[in-house]
Formats: sequence, structure tokens, C-alpha cells
Amino acid sequence: MRVGLLSEGGYPYAAGEGGEWCDRLVRGLGQHDFELYVLSRSARQEDSGWHALPGNVRRVRAAPLWGGPAPGCAGRAYGSYGRDQRRRFTAHFGDVAAAITLPGDQAYRFADGLDGLADLARDEGGLAAALRSELALRALETACRAPGAHPAAYGTRVADLLVVSGLLERALRPLSLDWYGTADGDRGLAAVDLCHATSAGPAALPGLLAKRFFGTPLLVTEYEVRLREYCLAGSEGLSLPVRTLLSAFHRQLAARIYAEAAVITAGDGQGRRWQERCGADRARLRIVHPGMDATLYEAVGEDDGPGADHGPALVWTGGPPEPHLWEALAALRDAEPGVRLRIIGAPPESADSPEGVTYGPACGPEDYAGGGVVLLSGALDGFPTALAEAMFCARATVSPDVGAVREVIGGTGLIVPPRDPRALAEACLALLREPGRRARLGAAARARAQELFTVEQNVSAFGAVYLEVLSRAPVQHTAPDPSVPFSHAAGSQPPLTASPRSASPTWAGRP
Repeated sequence: MRVGLLSEGGYPYAAGEGGEWCDRLVRGLGQHDFELYVLSRSARQEDSGWHALPGNVRRVRAAPLWGGPAPGCAGRAYGSYGRDQRRRFTAHFGDVAAAITLPGDQAYRFADGLDGLADLARDEGGLAAALRSELALRALETACRAPGAHPAAYGTRVADLLVVSGLLERALRPLSLDWYGTADGDRGLAAVDLCHATSAGPAALPGLLAKRFFGTPLLVTEYEVRLREYCLAGSEGLSLPVRTLLSAFHRQLAARIYAEAAVITAGDGQGRRWQERCGADRARLRIVHPGMDATLYEAVGEDDGPGADHGPALVWTGGPPEPHLWEALAALRDAEPGVRLRIIGAPPESADSPEGVTYGPACGPEDYAGGGVVLLSGALDGFPTALAEAMFCARATVSPDVGAVREVIGGTGLIVPPRDPRALAEACLALLREPGRRARLGAAARARAQELFTVEQNVSAFGAVYLEVLSRAPVQHTAPDPSVPFSHAAGSQPPLTASPRSASPTWAGRP
């Protein structure tokens, strides 16, 4: 199987996001060939270099989503467009602009506009110049001034329109790349059997085009839901009209990608719920937990397990200390004066630490070696990696009821209401005074982590998803190689025909 792995600001760049899981996936599925199609976010990221790539990576194609258009992406300037090209661009870009300015369900209009722009880019060799042209500005202004447009969009100024058109050109830059086959015989994404996008943003756009042009199935994986991150973080330094238009664009783009993807995976139930809210079909959603290298935690989990005598030692991880922690610690020290607390992270600059509290940088599994009970910060977001690490180390844990904590921990640790110092102190005290219970919970936590959160589990799950996607949407090659087994689809063989009556044998009763 040949897989096109699509990423934005990620693998194979050393400074990219999600590099570790992508590298482990590619290495773990050594029976498959991979082609990497990468969109970089900055010059600094490009200068960071690449991971050492395994032998089953057959090629790497890269393009920037920063600065001006990449060479070969601009196509003809809009001024050299003929009347028909200008009409097509105005109509299709106008549909996209209307879809992000008008309320209600505009998915059909966004899809029509995006497909039309993709066809125009393929015919004319790119759209970068047109997307930054006066035609685009006029289409945006018309949509913003249309009756019923969003009030924030209605107040858009010319300076805002310039910013929006520039950012939309970068987001839509994959439409203009030469990744979909060239005149010199390079088939690009037409030669892959499956497109696997690492986010539902611009990285998945080449997968959408591969499906539209060649029928290639698309798989989308989001360990961090990009639309959720965008909505929570916002766009600092941008005006309200610009943020409104860009948010609407990313919502429409994510909904379009979810609608076209054969399967969508998330790292936990919280990410899956966000994907459903953004329009993903529940029937096509799967959960594939992140994979961690279990061998890193064997020494702590076995040689220094929870049966060892650590005394009343606590470890706080997952984020900076929160105010309720100090209240809980004071109550604990009243009941157990010898309680010690180690906080994974940098100490505060101004406040003095209470007695028995030490700080240390995160350095690996040894962070949990000296603690009998691990406390998880309530400020975490996304998959609680620190909690999974503590579970691999066979530590009893006390966690706030936030995010995906219940899903990850199961019944192998204690869960308390968030920011409740009394509940936190009582849970810690119960575990500190019952070493047997601590040992049982730690052993159960380690067994659960080894079952659900290992690299092997992650790679095996994606291998099964690959086969599921291909079994439902096989790619029909125009000229299959007869020497390759199963290169012909079952339905492509001619049906068997009956022999003529004259050829019947004499013993059948016919002459």
C-alpha cells in the first residue's frame, strides 16, 4: 500500500508538531510505502531540519504556508485571465466569501465554491495571484455588504479585507501546488492508494483534491482538534471583522473535510465530541489513543513499584501549581506532618514555597520514582500525557474530573472535583494511609496503560484503519499490472459464458 501522509507544520520537520507519533507510525508500518506531503509554517521550521527518515519513505514534497506564494504556485496573474476565467473566479470565490459571511447552513455554497476554485487552479496552473487580486477584494467586500451578512463582517474595512485575502491565499495555497500530476509524468498524489491527513485544516486540502480528481480515500487524524484550538486561542492582533471571517472560513473548511473523509480519528473522547460538534458523522469516527514507549517506564514500574516504601511523598505534574493545592497541602500536613510534595516545573519567582515542597524540571520517568501518589493538574488540555506516564510507572493517582481523565484512568485511580482542596486532601490522605490499596491501584493502572497507550497499540490500530478504508473505497488504477496479485478489481473480469449447444457432449443426450 502506498500512503500519502499530509501534514501542516509537522512531520518530518524536527521542530514540527506530532513528529514522534508520525515517525513511529511510518516505522511501525514498514510493509507500506509512504510519501510525505508537508506544509511548513515558517522559515525557522524549515531550517530546523528533518527527522531521520526510514527506508519506506519514498519521497518528500514540501511547500510553505508562509511568506509569498511558492514558485510555481502563482499561475497566471488575474490581469492575464480571459473573460471566462475572470467570470469563473469571481463566481467561485464569491461563493466561498458568501459562505463565511452569511448565517445559516452555507455548507453547499462553500463546497461548490471550493470545488470550482480547485478546478480553476488545475486548469490555469494556480490561483495565488488571483486570490490576492482586486477581484478577490471586490468579492469579499460584496459578501460583507450583502443583506443579512454578519454584523461584524458588515463593518469590515479595506485594511481588513487585505488581511483576510492574504490569509485566505495562504490557507488555500494547497489548491495551487503541483502535487496532483504534472506534464513530465510525475503522478504525485494520483499514485497513492490512501491520503492520511494529520489535521482537518489546510493539510487535508490536498487529500480533498486527490479524492475529487482521482477518487483516493481520505483519512483524517486529529490528536489536537485544530478548529477547537483556533476557537479557544483566537487570532491575536487581528481585528474583530478579520477574526469573524477567518473563524467562519475554518469552520466551513473543517466541516467540508469531515464530510469527505472516509474515517476520522481522535485521540480521546473529548476530541471526538468536538469533531461531532463541528459536523463529523458519528458513524465514521474512531478513537485511536496516542502511543507511548512503554519500555522507558519499565525500571520505575517494576524495580521501584508502589510496594516500595516512599513514605508520605506526593508528586504534582501536568502544569503549574494551583491555589487550591496549597490549601489541600495545609490540611494534609495537619493530619500527616511529614508529607512531602515535589512539583514538576519551575518554581515561582516571587512567592516562597511552603515547607516540604521542592521543584524540579521534567526529566522523564524518574520524576515519579520518589513519589507514592501522583497528583494531576486541572489546567491540562487535550490528552493527559502526564497521567498516562504515571500509570506506566505503576503509581496511584489523584486526578481532577476534567477533559479525558475518566476515559484514560478508568477505575485505576481516584477522581475528585476540580479545584476542591478538601476533596483533594481527603483522597491523598486515604492513599497515603493505605499502602496496600496504593499498590493495587498502581498495578491496575500499569496494566491498563500497557493495554491501551503503547506504540504497538497505536500502530496496530492505524494499520487496521488503513485496511478498513481501502476495503470500502478501493482505488481503480487505469492500467493495472497483471504481474501484481489482486491488481484487477473483482468486478473488472468478464463474466463466464455458457458453451454453445452444438458443443454439448454426446453423453448429455444431444447429438
